[in-house]
Amino acid sequence: MPAPVETAATAATTAPATGPAVIVAIDGPSGTGKSSTSKAVAARLGMSFLDTGAQYRAMTWWMISNGIDVTDTAAVATAAHKPVIDSGTDPAAPSITVDGADASGPIRTPEVTAKVSAVSAVPEVRAVITRLQRSIAAAAPHGIVAEGRDIGTTVLPDADVKVFLTASAEARAARRSGELGSTATADVAATREALIKRDAADSGRKTSPLAKAGDATEIDTTDLTLVQVIDRIVALVEEKRAAK
Repeated sequence: MPAPVETAATAATTAPATGPAVIVAIDGPSGTGKSSTSKAVAARLGMSFLDTGAQYRAMTWWMISNGIDVTDTAAVATAAHKPVIDSGTDPAAPSITVDGADASGPIRTPEVTAKVSAVSAVPEVRAVITRLQRSIAAAAPHGIVAEGRDIGTTVLPDADVKVFLTASAEARAARRSGELGSTATADVAATREALIKRDAADSGRKTSPLAKAGDATEIDTTDLTLVQVIDRIVALVEEKRAAK
């Protein structure tokens, strides 16, 4: 059975940073618990947190808001440098703005979810966002936990700790539906199909596909609680800190 849904807030409390700065890359498909896990790990270790997927959602929302056809690769590529995306890295209160406006709500709409894979597959978009992600990681004074789909393979290939989260399609669908406030069988089934479709799109794109880094630690979260996953990753980070 899938582990019960928990939140980062209930799994960890913010602690002061200790030890040398460490870069942590947490990758995996949707519904594996990346965001909750990453925020809690960062909070527990006094590190910064970066939701890279939110940046691609922000780019997608900007494209939609400005009337750009996201299936027109050339149009998306031309506009990719225009929006100013800013990510707050406090794990207790992560934020994202586009051109100075709060985008935390708008980027989570079904329309953005349906179109983000198309936008994120455009090489020019990935180049813009990757530069932004690397600059944020480099500026984190106590290290950072960055979560996404290509962090350990492309964005931060020299990360000190790399983790790849997995889970069964059923567990992922149940968790995502729960986050959206529904546990109806039909809704879970629809969510499962949507996740599988996005997995195929993200894994099959030519530029920076979803993939496990060769030196990443894989953790199957299907039957683990959020706290158990957090504990495993914290142990990896503390081991790396001790070795520095």
